[in-house]
Amino acid sequence: MLRAAIGIYQAKNNLSELLDRVEAGESIALTRHGKEIALLTPIHQPQLSATQAIARLRTLRAGSRLSGLRIRDLRDEGRP
Repeated sequence: MLRAAIGIYQAKNNLSELLDRVEAGESIALTRHGKEIALLTPIHQPQLSATQAIARLRTLRAGSRLSGLRIRDLRDEGRP
């Protein structure tokens, strides 16, 4: 699951709600001045069904595109 980023002030004012979200399986990054400084994660990760796991992978993959790039250019980018 993609994790949410929440400022410390907001987290302090909504701690019960955040803990409910963490208990449901979500991870939440706490930020100070836009920089992640802590991570709230569930102790026990819920087991995903195969369908849920595939749906998560598709969601992650949908945001990762290399449009306009060729594999050859990527391969050669770090070579002297």
